[in-house]
Amino acid sequence: MKNLSLKGYYFITDANLSRAGNIHDVKAALAAGVEIVQYREKLKSTKEMHEEAWLLRKLCKDIIFLINDRVDIAQAVCASGVHLGQSDMPYSAARKILGKKKIIGVTVHSLEEAKKAHRIGADYLGISPIFKTLTKPDTLSPVGVELIRRIRLKTTIPLVAIGGINLSNAQEVIAAGADCVCAISAVVSKNNVRQEIRKFQKLFSS
Repeated sequence: MKNLSLKGYYFITDANLSRAGNIHDVKAALAAGVEIVQYREKLKSTKEMHEEAWLLRKLCKDIIFLINDRVDIAQAVCASGVHLGQSDMPYSAARKILGKKKIIGVTVHSLEEAKKAHRIGADYLGISPIFKTLTKPDTLSPVGVELIRRIRLKTTIPLVAIGGINLSNAQEVIAAGADCVCAISAVVSKNNVRQEIRKFQKLFSS
């Protein structure tokens, strides 16, 4: 486990919700000062993913660049690491492939999952879904901000909150102990992605 320091808005791509495409959105996110970008793509072919991930990796050369789920793509484009869900490749297998230096984040939906992910070595935890979300219709029931508080008491590694977060509830999420927030639809579906991200960034400095 690394001494990873994360703070602020955590950017995740979503080609389905984006108005201008992943490349445009990531450039906007970088201009807004994000420190971490996750490339999440479920519909493209492996070849298409590899090509786009390479382009994004070049853009994100000075920040943390992660690939969602696909350990093979992360390794192929020399990404900073991966983010794994509960149904993705097991952490131990991903760590064996990627090595000790790469970042591996793990999504958790309960205190028990959080304790396990921390114990086996996750570099950060993605707590999801905080509120009801339309970004992933097949997701679980909302876990609420109380789970953030409970997990915060059990670990010092970074906590990333995701799911149904917007400008009206993000401050509550941060106050509960989240180091980062991710609000996909509240950002990439807007006309000015950079401007929307900066609104979230300001919450961490207020």
